Amino acid sequence: MRRTRLRARTLTGGTVLAAALLIGPALPAHAAPAAPTAAGAVAGLSAPGGNAALLGIDYAAWKRDVAAVMAPARPYLEQRLAQSPAGEKPAIVLDIDNSSLETDFHWFWTFPTPAISEVLSLTRYAQSRGVAVFFVTARPGIIHSLTEHNLKAVGYPVSGLYVRDLPDLFQEVSAYKTAKRAEIEARGYTIVANIGNKQSDLVGGHAERTFKLPDYDGKLS
Repeated sequence: MRRTRLRARTLTGGTVLAAALLIGPALPAHAAPAAPTAAGAVAGLSAPGGNAALLGIDYAAWKRDVAAVMAPARPYLEQRLAQSPAGEKPAIVLDIDNSSLETDFHWFWTFPTPAISEVLSLTRYAQSRGVAVFFVTARPGIIHSLTEHNLKAVGYPVSGLYVRDLPDLFQEVSAYKTAKRAEIEARGYTIVANIGNKQSDLVGGHAERTFKLPDYDGKLS
C-alpha cells in the first residue's frame, strides 16, 4: 500500500512535465487554443481519474466541496466591485493545480487539463467587470508557455502568470507566493480575492479575502 501511495505522489509531481514531453511537439507556438465548452472543458478529454482516483478521492464529492467554497465568491465580488473607488484597479489571484485546473483528477497525458467550472465562471465574470486575473503557481518556469496555453485553451482570462524561476526554488512556496502578490500590488492593483487549495497559497496577506478549496489534508497537489 505504501508503495502505491508513493507512486501516486510521484505521478502528481510529474503531471505537467510529462504532459509537456508528450504534447509539446504537437503544439507549435502559433497554434490557436481550442474553444472552451460552457463548462470550461475541452471536448474529447478522458473521464476523471488520475492521482486523485489512486488516492481514493471521489470526484463528485470534490466537486460538491468546491461548489460550497465558491458559492459565496460571486456575491462577495459583486458587492466588493460595487464599492470600488474611482480609479481602483481590482485583481484576483489564483493558484493553478486543483484550484483553477482539475489537475489531480485526470491522467497525466490529458491535455489541456480541464478547468474547474466554478472557478472559471468567477474569473470570466470578474474580467467582464474589469478585474485583472493573475495566476501565481509553484510550477517551474520551464513550463510557463505550456501552462499559459492550458489556461487559455480552457477559457481562462490571463492578465499575468507567475511561475517559479530558479531563485524562487530556494524559497518557501508561501514566501514566494506572498512576494508575487506584493509585486502585483506594487503595480497598482488591489487584490480583492485570492483562491487556492493550500494554506501556502493564501497566507501572508496582500489580499482582501481568501477562498480555500479542499486539499484533503494535503492529498491533492
